[in-house]
Amino acid sequence: MNTHLKILKKYWGYSSFHPTQYEIIESISKGNDTLGLMPTGGGKSITFQVPALQMEGICLVISPLIALMNDQIQKLKSLGIKAQAIHSGMNYHEISLKLDNAVYGAYKMLYLSPERLQTDIFRAKVQQMKVSFITVDEAHCISEWGYDFRPSYLEIVKLRDLLPTVPYLLCF
Repeated sequence: MNTHLKILKKYWGYSSFHPTQYEIIESISKGNDTLGLMPTGGGKSITFQVPALQMEGICLVISPLIALMNDQIQKLKSLGIKAQAIHSGMNYHEISLKLDNAVYGAYKMLYLSPERLQTDIFRAKVQQMKVSFITVDEAHCISEWGYDFRPSYLEIVKLRDLLPTVPYLLCF
């Protein structure tokens, strides 16, 4: 049994992937920028959570909604997976502490709102992290609602300047 399947079975109890899931996981695991197109309810989160657990370092997950982040974090923690979120509802000390922990490898996944990417503290700390890959979750928000919805989505590309060799997974 390959590593992806072992992780899937251990944490989620499934013995196989949907064909599209496996293709996406294989692509990002090989270090390729990847576009993940899946229907709602198709197991999209598994396409970044499985490789995040397999790969060395931390996966940054950019997500548009605090409620979605909190649901994902709660689910991951219930599975024994170390994950955290940073969003606008936190003070500077909380954010700084979580970023320091991310630098020291305390988490496998760090969920962030797109606005957090533009802060000076994040930009300084992310360069100290061992980032395995960056996931833009719910990327369809950009194309469905347009650039005016969240102008900070346009700033995601600037992470490439800070982390030029880190691959991206865009989940639609």
